[in-house]
Amino acid sequence: MTEDITATSPGSDIFPAGDGYLGDPAVRAEWDSRYADRGQLWSGQPNGALVAEVAGLTPGRVLDVGCGEGADAVWLARGGWDVTALEVSGVALERAAGHARDAGVGVRWVHAALTEAGLAPASFDLVSAQYPALLRTPEAAAERALLAAVAPGGVLLLVHHAGMEARDADESGFDPADYVWPSMVTALLTDDWVVEVDEQRPRVAPDGGAGAHHTDDVVLRARRLR
Repeated sequence: MTEDITATSPGSDIFPAGDGYLGDPAVRAEWDSRYADRGQLWSGQPNGALVAEVAGLTPGRVLDVGCGEGADAVWLARGGWDVTALEVSGVALERAAGHARDAGVGVRWVHAALTEAGLAPASFDLVSAQYPALLRTPEAAAERALLAAVAPGGVLLLVHHAGMEARDADESGFDPADYVWPSMVTALLTDDWVVEVDEQRPRVAPDGGAGAHHTDDVVLRARRLR
């Protein structure tokens, strides 16, 4: 596993000397700024779609893509999962590691973009990406990285805000055409995969936090057969 932002025992934090980030520095700076502007950006509660979809799964190795301040990662670790949590913002990772320490759970923290992380192929029983801000590329690098990380028999769970894909660019500079949406991942699935869930549903949203105004989710859950 690349990048040694690691919790080697419950609640312990080991951060690398110097700058070990793997990815575009501009992306890291943008997200560091967003987190630094607020003492807490998200609700601190696990995402509702994750809680619902993981209920019937046997805990194993999980990759939490875009872990933010660590609510999902901590919840998964408490549930017996062996958690690797990936995030571009070092500010967010510092907070996430603190929450894991407070909860007394161990999480493997990776400070990298998904496409730059060098994750071992087919090594996770669950890959969870909850509302990820994955940049779109002509070669579909992020979509392929999500799929490649899932072990045979494992599950990809991708959740996003419904309706976002079809929106126009707004005045803030956000353009949905720049990002990966569940339909783009579905389009890459081969006979090696079976789609277990592909639907729009009301969002089970925790109180507070950025994004709380979104009311509906698109949920993609696909299992890798081989």
